[in-house]
Amino acid sequence: MRVIGIIAEYNPFHAGHEYLIGEAKRLVGDPRAVVMTVMSGPFVQRGSLAVSPKHVRAKEALLSGVDVAIELPFTFACAPSERFASGAVELLYRTGVVTDLAFGVDCKDPSILVELADVSPDEEVIKTALSNGRSFPAARAEAMISAYSGGADPELVSDTLRQPNSILALDYIRAAKKINTGFKIHMIPRKEGLSATSVREELNKADRTSMSSIADRLNGIMPDKALSVMLSSISRKEFLIPDESSYMNDAALMVRREQDLTGYAYMSDGLDGFIRNNIGGDLQTKHFTMPRIRRAIASMMTGQRASYVEQEKHAQYIRVLGFSNEGKYCLKIMGKCARLPILSNASDALELYSSNPRLKAQFELDLLANDIYASYASMEQGYEWKLPPVKVK
Repeated sequence: MRVIGIIAEYNPFHAGHEYLIGEAKRLVGDPRAVVMTVMSGPFVQRGSLAVSPKHVRAKEALLSGVDVAIELPFTFACAPSERFASGAVELLYRTGVVTDLAFGVDCKDPSILVELADVSPDEEVIKTALSNGRSFPAARAEAMISAYSGGADPELVSDTLRQPNSILALDYIRAAKKINTGFKIHMIPRKEGLSATSVREELNKADRTSMSSIADRLNGIMPDKALSVMLSSISRKEFLIPDESSYMNDAALMVRREQDLTGYAYMSDGLDGFIRNNIGGDLQTKHFTMPRIRRAIASMMTGQRASYVEQEKHAQYIRVLGFSNEGKYCLKIMGKCARLPILSNASDALELYSSNPRLKAQFELDLLANDIYASYASMEQGYEWKLPPVKVK
């Protein structure tokens, strides 16, 4: 059985995601191949609240070609590229059933990414670039170009590293090699104009209290089934699109109450002082990227300490968010092959608390992240305990 692993956020699920799933199945060449996605929960990689709850996004994906959806724990989902990729790739590997890894790329020649995956960035170049005011992603790209000695055109290498998803793709390849997953990797060129950012921009232009306004904005860029799931969930008052302004206002109040921010994850290099001085106003700066700032704020809100991020490098469980009829068979096999405990319901974690303190710490962080999300999405606190896996035919 071929099982294609796809790492995603589906924030929200759009036509580009549907295209990637279809292309991955085509490239594998097995009409019975199962698609398993590991997806972000309440917070996404850039540090923001997801536009809709994880069970809604999982259902959107399951109705659009995915067979099994599992959750990437908060500590990896809301993290820099390297940690995000490492956590997600390892989680797919630990299922014991994934055979292939597919992801989208923006660059003209994906083979360059395979070459660059073996290049170690020059640390001195990174330090110099950072001291000159470059953001870490820009400094890292500059250091990789400096260390690269392959035969590809330097301009093409530089252009590749400037593409928004190239660093993430590199980290997927690196993680797969480091863990020795044995995955067959499929790099699929993205379709122009199809991105979650553009979908969210359209969503922001809509009247979020009007189903017709949302539908008008998203019709044609979200698959019909996925859009229907979002609209019906909002109309049934399962959730409201999170109020980011309220979230940031509460973050500002917390900053004013806290005496010391330095212990929270991603608050190093003077970011704690910058946030304290600017949280109520403009957070744009050349030195710190907005995703870095938002991840630091999310860590503060959830209480995630820098020491925890430093010490915990691995997912401690596989949280099943949903499955199709085809995915149900895959889960049965996974039950025999997985190298981590499988949690179908939140209560499953309770049985493991006493014997696995690392699982307890990671799961409790997830629970808190979900409750914070619920506060801004008009959802019930503790909804995670009442959330069974989504099942679709």
